[in-house]
Amino acid sequence: MMLKSMKWITAGVLCAAALSAHAQVNQVRVWAAACANCHGTDGRAEPGMESLAGKNKDDMLKTLLDFKSGRKPATIMHQLSKGYTDEQLAEIAAYFAAQKK
Repeated sequence: MMLKSMKWITAGVLCAAALSAHAQVNQVRVWAAACANCHGTDGRAEPGMESLAGKNKDDMLKTLLDFKSGRKPATIMHQLSKGYTDEQLAEIAAYFAAQKK
């Protein structure tokens, strides 16, 4: 009986972890959607704007953090980047890096 209970508990924990991971992916997509006006859907921008899809995530994160700190001048990115934690910016950079060009 104890072994059967442990299997159900383990299954429940795994399901909860999977749901949490799925919710996190959806949250990153919501954050990334805010970038679509300038950088296009999933980071594939129209001509004249910078595409983010498939770029190096470490380079993107450095740029985002530079905008956030004011080290890199911008018209709007310095304001937008301040609305996210460093960890959120890292997740956004990873999201765009994983997109196909």
